[in-house]
Amino acid sequence: MAKKAKQTSKVKARPAVRAASAKGPAPVVKKSSIGKTTKRKASRGHRATGKKAAARAAAIKPPAKKPGGKRAPDPEPAGKPARPRAKAPSTFVPYAGEDLTRARISVTTMGDLLLMAADRYPDTLALVFPDAEITYAQLAQRALRRARSLQAMGVRPRDHVGILMHTCAEFMEIFFAAAFCGAVIVPINARYKASELAYVIENGDIVTVITTDAVADSVDFVERLNIAMPDLAKNRNPRSLKVTAAPKLRNVILLGKSQAPGFVSNREFDTAGESRTDLQVHETRLRVRLRDVGLMLYTSGTTANPKGCLITHEAMVRNSIALGRHRYRLTHDDRFWSPLPMFHIAAVLPMLAIFDVGGTYLTMGYFDPGVALRMLQKYRVTALYPSFVTIMQGLIYHPDFPDTDLSSVKLMNSNFAVQPPGVADPIMKAMPQALQVGSFGMTEAAGTVCTGAWDEPESRRITRLGRPLPGLEVRIVNPETGEDVVLGLRGEVLVRGYSLFDGYYKDAEKTAQALDRDGWFHTGDIGSLDDDGTIMFHGRFKDMLKVGGENVAAAEIEGLLGRHPAVKLAQVVGIPDPKYMEVPAAFVELRPNMKASERELVDFCRREIASFKVPRVVRFVTEWPMSSSKIQKFRLRTALVEELGLE
Repeated sequence: MAKKAKQTSKVKARPAVRAASAKGPAPVVKKSSIGKTTKRKASRGHRATGKKAAARAAAIKPPAKKPGGKRAPDPEPAGKPARPRAKAPSTFVPYAGEDLTRARISVTTMGDLLLMAADRYPDTLALVFPDAEITYAQLAQRALRRARSLQAMGVRPRDHVGILMHTCAEFMEIFFAAAFCGAVIVPINARYKASELAYVIENGDIVTVITTDAVADSVDFVERLNIAMPDLAKNRNPRSLKVTAAPKLRNVILLGKSQAPGFVSNREFDTAGESRTDLQVHETRLRVRLRDVGLMLYTSGTTANPKGCLITHEAMVRNSIALGRHRYRLTHDDRFWSPLPMFHIAAVLPMLAIFDVGGTYLTMGYFDPGVALRMLQKYRVTALYPSFVTIMQGLIYHPDFPDTDLSSVKLMNSNFAVQPPGVADPIMKAMPQALQVGSFGMTEAAGTVCTGAWDEPESRRITRLGRPLPGLEVRIVNPETGEDVVLGLRGEVLVRGYSLFDGYYKDAEKTAQALDRDGWFHTGDIGSLDDDGTIMFHGRFKDMLKVGGENVAAAEIEGLLGRHPAVKLAQVVGIPDPKYMEVPAAFVELRPNMKASERELVDFCRREIASFKVPRVVRFVTEWPMSSSKIQKFRLRTALVEELGLE
């Protein structure tokens, strides 16, 4: 496929305004409502006449021309030295790279980031889905239309707007529409069951939920919402709901062709927007502050209920720029692919990063490795953001992977340092030209904190997770004393900088535990720093098992099991034991067409590690309980404990 031609927008010269003369007034240039330039004469009350007009004409008379047609320079006042001539300003091009002497802080709101890209590159593809292409101009116009409808539904600045749908064009439109309205965008995990939806809608104080009648990946959102809120369908006025389980909820919008009791239909939503104007939306948009919370993402950890992370416009946009423009050096010609759902930080971050430079973002409603491989080849994608092991393995184990042309890829966030054995080799063979980098980050830090760079040797990029982005600080401390550990030793990772969240919504206790008085975020991650500042992740402190008084890292056992030729992925949890208090138990997914028994895997571990680290139980799985991107170990543990009758 031919390389994408660089898009340029044509800028028409503004009509010159002629100066007034003694013969009469200059025509006043007026911009009409449909974009044409018209002229009208100045009103009689504004005409200059007589001596005043002559004096004015003399004052603005252009300097005489030199022989040859060149205009003579303005005369200098008597008795004063000649002033140096000012140079014409050059066209400003934002710096891309990491020379700190040239880097400048650049930030705007999420809504304006889209509008600025649409101003510069209206006809460039902003979004590509497997079945749709949308330019920046189209996306901006659609988002404005959706914003009018949201305002008509009563959405005001700082209101919480929930988006419950798979990644699609409508999701993106509502995302930026809510940003234009100054609302807090709350993307809701499309995998959530009814009880989880009820919790997030109530806990998040969501006033409007936008969902869809499209059934994807066997999920019917209308059905799930009705189960989550049993009295939803009983409401006679969908625009002013009264729901016991969600007292702040005012309405639920159903996009698509269907209608359902208690839901505002797509047609009614669009019709309501006709009562508002684009100007009213822009008036609201321009009141949004950079430090306003623009996004609340629910992140799941080791506890059952997720926590709402409050992320400001500055944190989200500035981190996206630091990652894309500066660390990855993305340009307008790049095409960035991420299959992560839009309710995940690893989708919002790369999307905004490529929008900053006016490139193209490619994504999909749900991850299908075959469809993904076809997209990568068809659109000559230049940057990949798969990030997680389940996606990486989905690509390399697909039968089309060996024959897919990936020669256009120049950068990939592959995280080889924390991937199971067998993932790196086929990817590096398929795209030897690509810069492979690893990343360390979290929702609470608006995504990436550390990642690899162009100037790092390959041996470092594929075994470590990079250096902090410009403006961010990282420390490794002893979690008991709070003192910095020696370089190379393991401790808790602390992060500080512009990208940190403002806290967990309605949870002051957990916020105080996570953010200290000096502004450091205590991640709970086990990490180490090398002498060049690169970081390595070694697991979670909460994933540390206490076996008969001995500390055992789940990640160590998982890594060992991953070396077995039949193992695709392994996860280790701790289960109660009457003698040792806690012992390891392993969950294993096998590679396609491979076999292994529980005894075989236990014996394999016994040959390699101390006996107290060997899993006492092995269970085989084909599907994992997932949050938006992470395997929920607490659910694995709960199911196994119930099965064994241990608690």
